[in-house]
Amino acid sequence: MNCDQALNLLPTYSDGELDAVQSAEIEKHVLGCAECAARRDELATLRSRIRNEVPYYAATPALRERVRATIARATDAPVPPRLKVSRWRWLTSGALAGSAVTVFAWFVGSAILDWRVGTDLAAEAVANHARATLSNRLIDVASSDQHTVKPWLSARLDYSPPVRDFTADGLPLVGGRLDYLDGRPVATLVYRYREHTIDVFMRPVETGKPVLMPKSTTLRGFNVAHGSAGGMECWVVSDASMEVLEALVAHLTSSTG
Repeated sequence: MNCDQALNLLPTYSDGELDAVQSAEIEKHVLGCAECAARRDELATLRSRIRNEVPYYAATPALRERVRATIARATDAPVPPRLKVSRWRWLTSGALAGSAVTVFAWFVGSAILDWRVGTDLAAEAVANHARATLSNRLIDVASSDQHTVKPWLSARLDYSPPVRDFTADGLPLVGGRLDYLDGRPVATLVYRYREHTIDVFMRPVETGKPVLMPKSTTLRGFNVAHGSAGGMECWVVSDASMEVLEALVAHLTSSTG
């Protein structure tokens, strides 16, 4: 196994999803390759930090019952004879087990998003901020110039987000990136306040689908402030104080209003 092959397989190896033969080949390779061994250790550390630091929420009893009922309805549906044969072949190949996990995850994800939209969006914004920080992928386009950041984001989205630099107020723009919120691409502006990084997830307000969420909240040690103006809404996430985030929201909403 060469380095290119090993580096492509290391994320899967880190997740414990390789078979025994491939895992043994990876382990043999990293014994003699310092670069791949370092990458393996980085992935192990990242996996550990995400498991320990990224927000985790247990399903409520009501949500559990909804998921069970949905799965029961799906599994009780009649199956034509031909499909029964195909399904048995699928089971013997081991694919049905993986599919069941995927379908279950889809049902759970759909149910959660339908459960408490405002709270879930705030939690998703916090998770995105933590993941970007841990993976050192906070910025795709590094610039304090709004005329650089705005076109970069607009070219990758179906809307043009407002972009402003607030250096004079102690909140400089340092860049932006493309992220996902509610299953859709979203513009993410990155600001600094002293030693703190602040993520601003900006998207158009969906017509007929208001997001009911408090103006500010705290989740897993991160502060989240929400605001809207001029047909746009934003979630501002950081470990900076709530006063700082609310001040940034005020600047953002006044600049888009």
